[in-house]
Amino acid sequence: MDDIAAELDQLAIEVPSWAYGNSGTRFKVFATPGTPRTVQEKIADAAMVHRLTGLAPSVALHIPWDKVDDYGILSSYAADHGMELGTINSNTFQDDDYKFGSLTHSDAAVRNKAIDHMYECIEVMNVTGSRDLKIWLADGSNYPGQADMRSRQDWLQDSLRKVYDRLGDGQRLVLEYKFFEPAFYHTDVPDWGTSYAHCLQLGEKALVCLDTGHHAPGTNIEFIVAQLIRLGKLGSFDFNSRFYADDDLIVGAADPFQLFRIMAEVVRGDGLSPESGIALMLDQCHNLEEKIPGQIRSVLNVQEMTARALLIDRTALTAAQESGDVLGANAIMMDAFYTDVRPGLAQWRETKGLPADPMEAYRASGYQDRINTDRQGGQQAGWGA
Repeated sequence: MDDIAAELDQLAIEVPSWAYGNSGTRFKVFATPGTPRTVQEKIADAAMVHRLTGLAPSVALHIPWDKVDDYGILSSYAADHGMELGTINSNTFQDDDYKFGSLTHSDAAVRNKAIDHMYECIEVMNVTGSRDLKIWLADGSNYPGQADMRSRQDWLQDSLRKVYDRLGDGQRLVLEYKFFEPAFYHTDVPDWGTSYAHCLQLGEKALVCLDTGHHAPGTNIEFIVAQLIRLGKLGSFDFNSRFYADDDLIVGAADPFQLFRIMAEVVRGDGLSPESGIALMLDQCHNLEEKIPGQIRSVLNVQEMTARALLIDRTALTAAQESGDVLGANAIMMDAFYTDVRPGLAQWRETKGLPADPMEAYRASGYQDRINTDRQGGQQAGWGA
């Protein structure tokens, strides 16, 4: 652990405000005790995660779900809780006008409405000091012939150009992709190549956001990570786990080895350093489990797999690769993956004044019981609120 402590100290994982609200499947959203009713309560919960783990110093906002009258006051509230406001996430998928698309809609009036929303998000960034505007689009079609796919790409580039040109110094546009859902025949930004093509045309302040759940089964996600880092176009991650599609489960829960392989490429590309500009963020929904422990477990999973990735003997691995030692190279990777870093990470936390076991510390804190009691009445936050 001493050998990797300096690199491990660079790890920072942004948590999403919406992870603390109620969520569910297409069939049911379950209400849970203690769920935040305001964005301030979401920030307080996110601060609890950071207080116990030392890994989550910023919280991403979703507009309009987290809309307030004064974002300067909200930034001060976050700072008082030891947090920063991070990525601003736009929403062009819940308004009736966007039924047939937003930035790619055939009607210029609808496109302009979506662009104006992006401008609003940039204004929020100007006040909060946020660096990234993240755009995810539900735009697409369900049936062949329903939409002109080529024209929609032209409209998308034109819309993105208007948003891009509004960015200020130090601000970035990160374009997410998703290969299906809610559009099933075609999605306007279905893969990393489409996102990359648009970002390349826009300029250096446009980067790709990679959601680990947004790929077809069997996709080699770590290859995409390596390629985007190599091209200097990986802006951010949305970490989660999937068994079937975009399940938004706790990162590392379904396939910890995949998370290890992804973090190995992040480490290989020097992606942990602040200079890389790569933002590591969670994008998860805790439908059944309690939300704060779910976020604690998530950031710990990322930290654990990052530590294992840092233990890869790169010198020996390169030698094995160059000599054609197939099994030797694989064994070096597997040795790192199978190393139990949990005792070392517990010691690492204690050296920083953090609890050795954040999950147990949360259970013992009484925080969940307090918010269950205190947060009575009002409307709980959730999808759309």
